[in-house]
Amino acid sequence: MAGRHHKPATLWSENALQVLRARYLRRNASGTVIETPEQMLERVARAVSAAELVYGPASSAQFWEQRFHNMLASLDFLPNSPTLMNAGLRPGQLSACFVLPIEDTLESIFEALSNMATIQSSGGGTGFSFSRLRSRGQPLRSTGGMASGPISFMKIFDSATENIRLGGRRRGANMAVLRVDHPDILEFIDCKRGNRALSNFNLSVAITDAFMSAVTSGGRVQLRDPVGGNAGHLPARKIFDRICEATWESGDPGLVFLDTIQRANPTPNDGIIESTNPCGEVPLLPWESCNLGSINLTHFMGARSAQEPMDWERLRQTVHDAVRFLDDVITVNRYPLPEVQRATEQRRKIGLGVMGFAEACILGGIAYDSRAALAFADKLMKFIAAEARHASAGLAKERGTFPAWQRSRYAPAGLKLRNATLTSIAPTGTISLIAGTSPGIEPLFGLAYRRVGVLEGQNLVELNPIFARTLGSNAKARKVLEHVTRTGSLAGIRGGNTELQRLFVTALQVSPEWHVRIQASFQRYVDNAVSKTVNLPASASVEQVSSVYRLAHRLGCKGITIFRQG
Repeated sequence: MAGRHHKPATLWSENALQVLRARYLRRNASGTVIETPEQMLERVARAVSAAELVYGPASSAQFWEQRFHNMLASLDFLPNSPTLMNAGLRPGQLSACFVLPIEDTLESIFEALSNMATIQSSGGGTGFSFSRLRSRGQPLRSTGGMASGPISFMKIFDSATENIRLGGRRRGANMAVLRVDHPDILEFIDCKRGNRALSNFNLSVAITDAFMSAVTSGGRVQLRDPVGGNAGHLPARKIFDRICEATWESGDPGLVFLDTIQRANPTPNDGIIESTNPCGEVPLLPWESCNLGSINLTHFMGARSAQEPMDWERLRQTVHDAVRFLDDVITVNRYPLPEVQRATEQRRKIGLGVMGFAEACILGGIAYDSRAALAFADKLMKFIAAEARHASAGLAKERGTFPAWQRSRYAPAGLKLRNATLTSIAPTGTISLIAGTSPGIEPLFGLAYRRVGVLEGQNLVELNPIFARTLGSNAKARKVLEHVTRTGSLAGIRGGNTELQRLFVTALQVSPEWHVRIQASFQRYVDNAVSKTVNLPASASVEQVSSVYRLAHRLGCKGITIFRQG
């Protein structure tokens, strides 16, 4: 296409270039990279804008190809990794997130295993609820034997994932969810303790409001086998304490709050949401997939006054363009399974989120763990959610509502939307590295740190560029830099600049409560969910884990993940 503007290669960081060469750029049959980063972005813009030909003339497709390319090349917005990797190539699977159903038959279990392999080899991650499988020891009528239970089958899925590389370029990831009232719940809670198997699974216990009430009141949980019915009782507090102990020890399980998720389900008549994608930011119905993309917030800071550093008008336009981009991805996507295509096209869910929130706070002079940060998060996500809805309503006028709209929560109010969900906060692990900013809504993990084994064993060393610019280069700065390079943060430095220490706070310096409050502020305006890790120091107690889980439920989070250092 004539007149295309290339992003100069010098603006890519060396770390970004390493990631792009290792995972994203096209290769020939012998494995040699045959694409530049600029050509990758051209490929993606051209492939996604081809959707415009379905709805309008070639001139419209050319217009949006240029517009999408400019948005990507400026690194104002990037889609999820499978879109960058696969758009314009065969087989052309562009979604990041999938949830697959598993029913209580061997046929269903092994069909799900086969479907998982298909999806992971095409670049997607998979979530499962194992809650419908009968518990260990339940009789099998067909053979007269005894059931081995959900965890035994999870190990088979884990082993399969170990031998599949996502699209040949990244290892597979799974989410396993089990209801808190399943008879095998204690085995599930403990199954990753002591560095046991299931390294390719994140685990989450599906918690109900009634369970959390029973934890507080000292009540009991009626265990229910999916086939055999009632299976005795357990004290709710015993289960909850066991969850907290296992999380403290191994980082798993996290929690998903089923009732909170279901209250926000835009199409409750189409089914109950039982699971999420591997990182928890997208609760999905069985067979659904979701396309994600994230706006680089740092690019919208500093354009106004000190009182209003955010360029809201440019952000508005980017939100509208990004929603259109993600809806176009649904149209041009080559789905790995016909059931996935049907479910996805019925509801056309997208997940527009952000990256660089921590750095945007710094650029705005806001401490991450402060009421000002909560207010900023609230204002920001409320704005993005409202504009995303305006954009989807505009697409509905132009292209029609999502097919399941008549059955949705929006129909009674007459709110015609193109997409059943619009927003989601993803972890943005590698795309934030490509964009040169902090991941998702996480605080800075370190001011200087090594990314160990990110690329097949290579280590990347990074000094936060905003910190480097702020610090300057005088003799005092060199002393600070030595401390930061050694420790990763400004904690413990003597005679330091207190304002600098306040702004450049790192994840382990942020108290658990503030981690949860930031997550809850975003969740208030997010259709899907928020991927966020509560980082705890090695010295944290089991009781602190318990407090985090209780607060997350009370503040309306849809799920919560904790990681204790070490």
